[in-house]
Amino acid sequence: MLVTEEMVKTMKPGSIIVDLAVEQGGNCPLSKPDQVIEVDGVTLMGYTNLPARLAVDTSSLYARNLLNFVSLIVDKKTGALALNWDDEIVKGAGLTRDGAIVNPALKG
Repeated sequence: MLVTEEMVKTMKPGSIIVDLAVEQGGNCPLSKPDQVIEVDGVTLMGYTNLPARLAVDTSSLYARNLLNFVSLIVDKKTGALALNWDDEIVKGAGLTRDGAIVNPALKG
């Protein structure tokens, strides 16, 4: 389990867990298939077909965002990977470069 019952008890009231693996047994033992429950102020969503519950526009928005991101890292003429490390978005999405960790969130 990724999220244990003990972990849920330490979460602040109002926290939300969306268990995308509930159909295969779940990432949290408290999740229940096709139910939204509350445990100690924490909401657990266990929808087995979450994409069917999302608006159609969500898929279009995600596709547009993905296209915009890929456009930043791929040369339009050659189709080859062309990372501009001076671009704020590319820099923020990068994890490693030349064998070194470059993302501040991953540096220990």
